[in-house]
Amino acid sequence: MDIATILGLILGVGAVVLSYIMEGGHLSAVLQAPPMIIVIVGTIGAATMTTSFKLLTNLPSILKIAFVSPKMDPVATIDEIVRLAEKSRKEGLLSLEKELKAITNPFLKKAIQFAIDGLEQNVLRDLLEIEMSYISERHKAGVTFFSKLGGFSPTLGIIGTVLGLVHALGTVSDASKMASSIAAAFIATLWGIVLANLLYLPISDKLRLRNEEENVLLEIMIAGVCSLATGENPRMIRAKLLGFLMPRLRKEQ
Repeated sequence: MDIATILGLILGVGAVVLSYIMEGGHLSAVLQAPPMIIVIVGTIGAATMTTSFKLLTNLPSILKIAFVSPKMDPVATIDEIVRLAEKSRKEGLLSLEKELKAITNPFLKKAIQFAIDGLEQNVLRDLLEIEMSYISERHKAGVTFFSKLGGFSPTLGIIGTVLGLVHALGTVSDASKMASSIAAAFIATLWGIVLANLLYLPISDKLRLRNEEENVLLEIMIAGVCSLATGENPRMIRAKLLGFLMPRLRKEQ
């Protein structure tokens, strides 16, 4: 599990719930089905209209990316590329065919296969950049979906509040009960704002961060494999690829 995501969610929700209870509020007053249905189901429905059914079926895997830390180790990737470059320089590119089964990353595996096939460097780079662009766009779809959820949620909350006020003002004849009915109407707005700012938008930003991290890793692979294919010195390849890392990580090498 990603500690930052889980901790942030606990702190954000916990702060709201704790402060509400400290002020004397009761959770039963907030956990009401009508406003929750309007905000949650209505928001998902509005966002669903803007996307495809295929994306909806991929939502579990998209959420997994946000809540589970993916295994992305750029330092280990650089070490692996340099090792392959050393083997290629000594025994030739065709010797890397024996290494393909041991490569776990599908993008790197495909890149090495292209290099073994003898593609020219510009063709090799173009193919890998197209593949990288496709991967990035696929991940951005999840970012956009949760960003839309964060945009629709407060609006659906306001709609729920307006409907609650219409019902309260139209049916409550006792002025003493009107205040509580109006207060209950604003629960929908509360749900809309809370879900947008403590769940949907943070998940969208986390997915965007994951996409940026993966793009750096893919750029390292592209630069490394292109250098490997041209027979560049492994030490020069390592120095080049370390330039993609933060200074702290470079010093550890």
